Amino acid sequence: MSNTTNSPKPTVTKGVVGENNAATQTNTHGKTVIDNGVVAKIAGIAAREVRGVHALGGGAARAFGAIRDAIGSSDLSQGIRVEVGKTQVAVDVVIVADYPVDLQAVASEVRASIIRAIEQFVGMEVTEVNVTVSDVFIPSDDEDQNAEARVQ
Repeated sequence: MSNTTNSPKPTVTKGVVGENNAATQTNTHGKTVIDNGVVAKIAGIAAREVRGVHALGGGAARAFGAIRDAIGSSDLSQGIRVEVGKTQVAVDVVIVADYPVDLQAVASEVRASIIRAIEQFVGMEVTEVNVTVSDVFIPSDDEDQNAEARVQ
């Protein structure tokens, strides 16, 4: 016995920008819409997984992020901006790196991690990932703030 069917294979159009500025995949059985925020969140998670990345986003974004964290909420797309086209995605990411790390190596790993995640989970080609290192985290900075004052 053969379990083959004569039904046609679905045709897929990847990444068509829909009405809500999202990636849309259409086949014979319906369509799938992937919101830009989802793509940004996937990129943010992938960037955070890289060793040497302390945080994402510039100073103001991190300040708002600290407030969100304090109330039990978090923005996984913080520091990420995506542009979704018909078949491709471009990503801009702002990171704070741990000190001492090779900044070029961390940026390359962030780029590779984001590309891998978007291609795997969203199924779209990533044309570019621009990484901006906005700050370097030095652990002694926080330790000094928590130390007792030398004079009273």
